[in-house]
Amino acid sequence: MPLSFIEFSFPGITNIHCAFQVRSGNLHSPFDGGNISLDLQWNIMETQKNRSELLSKLSDRGLTHMAELHQVHGEAMVFEPTAVETELPPRTDADGMATACPGKGLLIKTADCQPIFIADCHGRAVAAIHAGWRGNRCAFPTTAVARFCERYSLSPNELVAVRGPSLGPAKAEFVNFEREWGSEFTEWFDAGTRTMDLWNLTRHQLHAAGIPERQIFGIDLCTFSNDAFFSYRRDKNTGRQGNLIWIEASGDTRRTPQ
Repeated sequence: MPLSFIEFSFPGITNIHCAFQVRSGNLHSPFDGGNISLDLQWNIMETQKNRSELLSKLSDRGLTHMAELHQVHGEAMVFEPTAVETELPPRTDADGMATACPGKGLLIKTADCQPIFIADCHGRAVAAIHAGWRGNRCAFPTTAVARFCERYSLSPNELVAVRGPSLGPAKAEFVNFEREWGSEFTEWFDAGTRTMDLWNLTRHQLHAAGIPERQIFGIDLCTFSNDAFFSYRRDKNTGRQGNLIWIEASGDTRRTPQ
């Protein structure tokens, strides 16, 4: 079955695109339906096919190539990452990246973690963040925005952000909250259900970085609760969906990937 996406456009920014992958077809196993991660021990040829299709399906929107990270639940940022071949796994350990290169998609792989995309409101640069709960705990959304602004000489009030499908508030259980989080995160913790509202925590951290609240968006679909997404918490051994942001390439840019 062809890969499917939820596409998102920032209001008023016509040259920046976001796509959040959705599983499709008959889901016979936790990996079926579009796994795109070569880091997993699963059918390599099928995964390579999915990755090629991921790029091909979005090429008519000015996507020519993509960059990818070996995600490690940290807070390292890579600027102007090198494009990767769809047949090969990534080699760079990091959880955030940014580019001003048209046509270069920034790929974030998820199965409950939050894919967070940030764009300059003038369409000049974009950033992609992989934020698991450890990323929230170390305020990675906040520090990533600061580094993005510093690198491209931007002001936070010039930015827009969107958080994609991820683990919803009703399913983000932390039975060891006191040890794993601590009292500074009590505002986002429901002691009765032992669950964290990671969605609103991320919104808070992006706003703390200086992005105006009206410029922070969210796709409120819980990956655990919806079979249309891979979910590690639900299935443990499972695939990863791809999430991409890119500046649309046009003219000669489409013919000369960087």
